[in-house]
Amino acid sequence: MAFFILFALLLPSLTVAASSSGFPTTAFTANGRFPTSIYSEYYNNPTATSAQPQPVISDPVTHEIYPHELTNPDTIPTDDKKDPHPLPAPASSAKLLQSAIAQLNSIANNTLFDSGCARCVASLEVAKFLFLAAPKEGPALAVELCNLFDLSATCEAIYGPDDMGNVLTQVMAEADIGGLDGQMLCQQFFSLCPLPPTTPLDLTGWFAKPKPNPLPPPKKPSGKRLKVLHLSDFHIDPTSCTTGLCCRANNFNTSSDHVIFPAPRYGSYLCDTSYALALAALEAIPVLADTKDAGFDFMLYTGDLVSHDSENELSREYVEYTEVVLYDLFKRTLLSGPVYATLGNHDSYNSAQTSPNSFDAPGPNQFSWNYDHVTALWEDEGWLDESVIQDAKTHYAAYSVQRSDGLRVISLNTNLCKVNYYNFVNMTNPDVSGMLRMLTDELQEAEDAGERVWIIGHVLSGWDTGNPLQNPTNLFYQIVDRFSPHVIANIFWGHTHEDQFTIFYADNATVINAETALAVAWIAPSITPLTNMNSGFRVYEVDSATFDIMDAYTWFSDVNTYPALDSQIRFGPTFEFEYNTRETYGKNITGWTDSDPLNATWWHLVTEAMERDNSLVTTFNDLQFKKSIKTAPCTGACITLDICSMRSGSASIARQNCGS
Repeated sequence: MAFFILFALLLPSLTVAASSSGFPTTAFTANGRFPTSIYSEYYNNPTATSAQPQPVISDPVTHEIYPHELTNPDTIPTDDKKDPHPLPAPASSAKLLQSAIAQLNSIANNTLFDSGCARCVASLEVAKFLFLAAPKEGPALAVELCNLFDLSATCEAIYGPDDMGNVLTQVMAEADIGGLDGQMLCQQFFSLCPLPPTTPLDLTGWFAKPKPNPLPPPKKPSGKRLKVLHLSDFHIDPTSCTTGLCCRANNFNTSSDHVIFPAPRYGSYLCDTSYALALAALEAIPVLADTKDAGFDFMLYTGDLVSHDSENELSREYVEYTEVVLYDLFKRTLLSGPVYATLGNHDSYNSAQTSPNSFDAPGPNQFSWNYDHVTALWEDEGWLDESVIQDAKTHYAAYSVQRSDGLRVISLNTNLCKVNYYNFVNMTNPDVSGMLRMLTDELQEAEDAGERVWIIGHVLSGWDTGNPLQNPTNLFYQIVDRFSPHVIANIFWGHTHEDQFTIFYADNATVINAETALAVAWIAPSITPLTNMNSGFRVYEVDSATFDIMDAYTWFSDVNTYPALDSQIRFGPTFEFEYNTRETYGKNITGWTDSDPLNATWWHLVTEAMERDNSLVTTFNDLQFKKSIKTAPCTGACITLDICSMRSGSASIARQNCGS
């Protein structure tokens, strides 16, 4: 009896009531019993509380049934050897000579090296020539480099031939080690070189037409609102948890051979999303958003389906399994209309493995298997038509789709603009993949047709300096400047797992004020509670003519309550209303009516309000981490840094204005 009294205190009432959120329900508690009808067959007992459900999953593209051993926590491979890891072809003597001369010239003319940097670059030079001449020996040398620079305690496992060793062999065989590529590798992965400045852009001929002056008149609002769901960073983990939490059969106390600190079945702050949490969230969303009958008009998914497993535990089959599971669940549970999705850095194994087509790799694109599979799933779900799918297959799963209502959605694979081993080749070119060229051309077509555009991607272009690369995000910023605010209505990112936003200004943010604010990027909270955050999602109210966001609503689930749910099956996690964007941040903004959008100008005025009243930054900090009990306070210099980051739409501006 005492247990259920505790739950009466922990869990909110299920009574439907009106609220300030604009939705009829502010909280929902999922059923603690796993909904076994969601799948027709299981490898284990799906109602057990001691293990995650193991459904039998069939792939509609490959027609295979994924075996139980793929997700069985008792059979996690210590090293998956099933997938091929191709190597570059050995270099000819002529290429070795040509490369040696070019690298010597690069070293002689580079004035930015210090002693530590020079030692690193010289080491990579040795590696480069071995990788060119004897690529099969590359992984062995990669292990030695790892040990030499103390990159990991498990160098053999991470940099051996079945893991990152072949990746480094490919990358450094192609990279200009004596130039910017080598310095960036030594800066990013060894911390031995200073970060070079952003390479100056030459935009001559980049834009087909100048920016209209004056801008075309803005579209008139319809007054009709669309309801759009934004999910990000699910990171479903069918084996229950990742990244060090000791809940798996292969993660035990070596002195006792017992699994330590097992995670609750709904997860914890160091866990990715379990099946139990995934189904609870998908059950709660339509109730809380009041879409059980009408559904959403459409949905955005800004990447990261796959769990945070170590490279040696991952495989193509595991990635494809995850894609099948989540896209299928979205389709069957959310009534979302079309889902416009983008690939996260964990959706192609991890951040190291997404390469441009121009890369001199075995075959035209060694990662086309994933682009082919994921786009075939999007087509199978009925979200994109065949012509869009064909374009996506050739653009790294990036695509542009024209909706019948006048909105064009452009999905980018921003893993080609972030810290990713394959991006450390030809770094002076800000668009090696050609994806930003595609984006520019699509925006020009939209401008000519009088359309508005939403851009979606995974890795954000700004806010911080640890994820996006300076040169490509600098070019992206200039593209946003050229086509905002008349074409680009909104930008949407994921990746950080945090609830954030970032603003783009005219003329590379030379002057930062309300008049120069052009565009805003919404960074969605994650479903995964990994990295000490609660689980959350967001719904937008969007004008159907302008495609401006008129309001946004965010819900969260308190992960700290999950351990108490383990010993029963009556109750599951509670997702509850967290905040309304307009009400929370707009109280002190004058001259802004309910019919005015939450655009870049509004968000800049919010940052000015934060400067006047620092308690608003405290509120932002609390919501940024979804009210997690693990959230550290933001005071002093943190307040200034946060406001600066909100105004930094590119990595180079963040570095210039806010520091590291």
